[in-house]
Amino acid sequence: MRQLLSALSYFSIFFAPFLFPIIIWIVAKDDYIEGHAKRALFSHIFPFLAAIPLFYFFVTAHSLGSAVGFVILFFVIYGLSFVYNVVKGIQVLREYA
Repeated sequence: MRQLLSALSYFSIFFAPFLFPIIIWIVAKDDYIEGHAKRALFSHIFPFLAAIPLFYFFVTAHSLGSAVGFVILFFVIYGLSFVYNVVKGIQVLREYA
């Protein structure tokens, strides 16, 4: 059960990226589950935190090429975060708690 809730915190990127890890973090009494829920929440929030400076750079870009580059960089960061969450969810399911 510990592994399932921890993995669902990472897999929630598919269905409730911010809400589910917060609920699990608040409700869970187990340090193992809380730790994974915190990490999953941060990994869901990180791309949007990275978007703040990227949005500023996008707005202040002096050329179309650099503006497009910042948009592409955001999608690369978001894609890597998405893959990270899927990989961590699978790793948590496979480990012995």
